[in-house]
Amino acid sequence: MADKSLTDLSWDDFDEARDPRPAQNQFDQVVDRAVSRRGFLGGALAFGSGAAVFGTGLMSSTTAARAIGASRFGFQPVDIATDFEIHVPAGFQSNVLVRWGDALWSDAEGAYSAETGVSADMSDRVFGENTDGMELFEVDGKQLIAVNSEYVNAKINLPAASEGTPQNADEVKLLKNLQGVTVMEVADNGNGFKVVVDSAYNRRITHETEMAIAGPLAGHALVQTKADPKGMTVKGTMNNCGSGRTLWDTYLTCEENFNGYFGTTGAEPEGAGYKRYGIGGQSRYAYEKFDARYDLSQEPNEPHRHGFITEIDPSDPSSTPVKRTALGRFKHENAEMVHAKDGRIVVYMGDDERGEYLYRYVSNGVYTQGGPTEGLLDDGVLYVAKFNDDQSGEWLALTPETTGMDAAEILCFTRMAASAAGGTTMDRPEWVASNPLKVEAYCALTNNKNRGVKPNAGGDDTSVNAVNPRETNNYGQIVRWTPVDENHAADIFAWDLYVMAGNPKLYGNEYGGSENVNAGNLFNSPDGMQFSSDGLLWIQTDGNYKNEGDFEGMGNNQMLVGDPETGEIIRFMTVPYGAEVTGLCWSADKKVAFVGVQHPGGSWPDGAGKPRSSVVSVWREDGKAFG
Repeated sequence: MADKSLTDLSWDDFDEARDPRPAQNQFDQVVDRAVSRRGFLGGALAFGSGAAVFGTGLMSSTTAARAIGASRFGFQPVDIATDFEIHVPAGFQSNVLVRWGDALWSDAEGAYSAETGVSADMSDRVFGENTDGMELFEVDGKQLIAVNSEYVNAKINLPAASEGTPQNADEVKLLKNLQGVTVMEVADNGNGFKVVVDSAYNRRITHETEMAIAGPLAGHALVQTKADPKGMTVKGTMNNCGSGRTLWDTYLTCEENFNGYFGTTGAEPEGAGYKRYGIGGQSRYAYEKFDARYDLSQEPNEPHRHGFITEIDPSDPSSTPVKRTALGRFKHENAEMVHAKDGRIVVYMGDDERGEYLYRYVSNGVYTQGGPTEGLLDDGVLYVAKFNDDQSGEWLALTPETTGMDAAEILCFTRMAASAAGGTTMDRPEWVASNPLKVEAYCALTNNKNRGVKPNAGGDDTSVNAVNPRETNNYGQIVRWTPVDENHAADIFAWDLYVMAGNPKLYGNEYGGSENVNAGNLFNSPDGMQFSSDGLLWIQTDGNYKNEGDFEGMGNNQMLVGDPETGEIIRFMTVPYGAEVTGLCWSADKKVAFVGVQHPGGSWPDGAGKPRSSVVSVWREDGKAFG
């Protein structure tokens, strides 16, 4: 039987439990290079023929924020919370839109039980568990939300006798169906919207849904299996974390911790890239015992078919999802698509593991609104980010010349390509968000307890550097970059840190955070991010919620909002103890925000029985729009 304790670990700790990295304490330069609260944050950088100047603005942010006040925000910040409730500012209301187990079709009404959860037979007819990234689409006057269900809490879903590890194929089927993606129609009922049960647009996409493989890896030997000898189709998208949307209004769902679904019932093959991707040993859910395609001894190439970005057309429930291999294979957090100055498509992506990389994809073709999109996500160049200590940066192309790997290997083993090209190891790159009002982008670097302590899974140096300036970084930071010539396809950029989370109540050094962190907005582990149309940055956290020690004064996980112009950040929302905030989108009229609440504690939101991950609606009582 699989080690039952594996299902209780976070995904990061699960990886390290299966493949512990040796500690390396050889970084003597850590203290010297770690920045103080008034270090490089106040610098400016000039480069290029026009000598464009890029300043951080953070040194003057506190003064500017005091002068402007909270006028850009339009609400008074909420205090921290340590309870099992949702808290929003005065003048706002919230309501649960949909919970894990709620019916999407009328034949599943009553399928959920507070004692037993959902049966295997109904598991693909209800809303999935552990909601994550989401986007709202308008189709023929209807409003549709596409939303991820990242993973399952096996001990909550399985019968008590199973003790959190599937004992038969039916229990595996249950877990498979409660993950993936939901597309659902929602309608305004005057109380934060409701799900339209039996809508023709409602759809569940699970670990069993047939998908196409597109891009350079389609048909390649690396993705051929016994079940799919042509390497052109695959079942399922898994561990769907962050999300994105294309300029042509399709949904991008991102496969993150896919490695944990594979194990072996026999001899473990020596697969290329297994160690770097954390593949091998026991899986998290024992799929391999009941499904040959998750058994490495039977299908050693199956892991090569996952870890991609999958495109879904929410307007057509009969459409086939497509895995876009040109965007690389790694633990995708989200996908932020922007339109470059020269008409090409750019997609920013983070690899959410300690010491991994930030990426960019640039299409070879150009996009015009309403024009053809074929090939835009299949034909382009993948880059890894390099952040220099002088606050300049560059995108390094991942090519056979720069990596020593062929084109297919680069896309299948992207992490190794990024290492070979010389990218900057990062503190868990999570969501990327682009400012709708100016050409700049932000990435949440959520935390990295291994920074300056031991290397990443590929053995790459993770000593402190300017963009990841703290050893044993348990707080996280948000990096911002501005491409030269206001062109997201440009290879050169300037960067700064928009915020370094920390605790100034405890520390007067870099662990106290940047100047826009204060006793009234303490937080740790920035994760999800979205811009509203007015240029405000919404920041969601997934960190330590114990409210003690280094995290005293931070309370439960929260959603904050920041003003990029002043640096000011204030708290908008807190979620129940034990939960993370993840996923954000707005109704078509921008009057209602939809926010994901994942793995809540206690028995929220029902007040009895099992805790249920949910999507919450939030709106202003005066009917005004967000942004």
